[in-house]
Amino acid sequence: MVENVNETALTMNKGRALSTEGRGFRKGRDVPIYLILLPGVLLLFVFNYIPLFGVVIAFKNFIPYKGILGSDWVGLKNFEYFLLDAKFWQVFRNTVEINVLQIVFGFPVPILFALLLNELWSTRFKKAVQTVSYLPHFISWVVAAGIFTSMLQPTSGIVNMVLKNAFGMEPIHFLTIPGYFRPILIITGVWKGFGMSAVYYLASLSSIDPQLYEAAKMDGAGKLKQTWHITLPGIKNITIVLLVLQVGSLVTIGFEQIFLLYNPLLYGVGDVISTYSYRLGIEQTRFSLTTAIGLTQSIVNFILVYSTNRLAKKVAGWSLW
Repeated sequence: MVENVNETALTMNKGRALSTEGRGFRKGRDVPIYLILLPGVLLLFVFNYIPLFGVVIAFKNFIPYKGILGSDWVGLKNFEYFLLDAKFWQVFRNTVEINVLQIVFGFPVPILFALLLNELWSTRFKKAVQTVSYLPHFISWVVAAGIFTSMLQPTSGIVNMVLKNAFGMEPIHFLTIPGYFRPILIITGVWKGFGMSAVYYLASLSSIDPQLYEAAKMDGAGKLKQTWHITLPGIKNITIVLLVLQVGSLVTIGFEQIFLLYNPLLYGVGDVISTYSYRLGIEQTRFSLTTAIGLTQSIVNFILVYSTNRLAKKVAGWSLW
């Protein structure tokens, strides 16, 4: 009996030694891997970490010909300026309101689309629909904005032509009326992004065990109950990840979409922090002020991501970390 125990222990020790042997650094195996990683790490360091030194101009009166080190230190003066500016709070409110609308109306769309697409039996048709749906993601906003601007033209746009011929309505100047601008942003944003977001949910749906559905059918569960008790819990993790990331960017919004679609007539409802910073930094060359705004955005985004992640962990029992 004792001999058998000793033999078993010896075998387990050998197994542990063999399993840990491959964990150490091996020159012939690991050096090529590190060499492959090296260019990516260098690019990340050069273009993402070294430029962080430039954040210091948020606390200076930066003048290009003096450089970062030669510019005068002004402390929190730039932060004080934009935090006391009524115009900033208007664009801040616009940014938050547009992002909330995008979450409320845009976030559920790829989930519903993925659920519907997952019910298709024809694999060929499913792949065709999926391909068509995520193609807009790869279209530049410059091209997309040109397409929608042409479609919404008051004289030659297809939308106004349909309204005129079908309902006898007068031409509508969609891109000059503030009340239409935010719905246009939501619709164009959903059109461009829902297909790519649906890919994440479809990948998560494919990992659900089909036997769960068979067992549910045997218990008499219909499609709705299967979706509620099996499908939705199966995509809970990816839903939380995407929701946390989207809420974390609540005070950040895509610059290209709004910049290419709006005009001065729509500043009251469409001007956001990114376009406001563009006018200050590029058009007025107030680099220190825009850097202070960007730094504040980053801090607020971090707080939102952290808070949303903690809330998700408390409510859903799962989080990013």
